[in-house]
This record gives sequence, structure tokens and C-alpha cells, in this order.
Amino acid sequence: MSLGSPDDAPTPTEPTGVPHADRRRIALACVCLAIPVVALLWVPSYAREDPSIGGVPFFFWYQFLWVFLCSGLTWTAYLLTRSARRGGRR
Repeated sequence: MSLGSPDDAPTPTEPTGVPHADRRRIALACVCLAIPVVALLWVPSYAREDPSIGGVPFFFWYQFLWVFLCSGLTWTAYLLTRSARRGGRR
């Protein structure tokens, strides 16, 4: 069993693993993630039957529509986060 040498210990000036990121893009990614939460938690805005599509009340198709919108917004947030971190490596 080796105890390691003192040279193996990280120096106090090394970064601790948090990557540098563009804060504006990270904030925009957070907005993209917050939009579906706010839209779906605001139930009075869609708690009605009209307009219906193919006999499906608005209440149901609106929430189903958000499945796709949420996927797109999550993908956008992922791309923004990735580009924000990539921009920090110069």
C-alpha cells in the first residue's frame, strides 16, 4: 500500500472542477427551463374546454402540446449550456 508522495497532492491554486461558463447563456438556459414550469403550473390559464381539437378539450391538448415544447426548450437549454462552457475554454 502506497501512501503517495506529497507531489501527488493538488496545489491550492488548481481549479476545483467548476468549468468557466458564460453567465448570460447559462441564465438564458435557465429561462428556457423555467418557461414550461410556469406555463404548466399556471392552471387557470388553460383550465377550460374551448377550443377543442377533434373533440379533445383544450385542457388536455394544451398539456400534450407542452410535451413537445418542453423537449425543444430542454434541448435549447442543453445547447446553450454546452456553448457557454465551450466559450470559456480559450
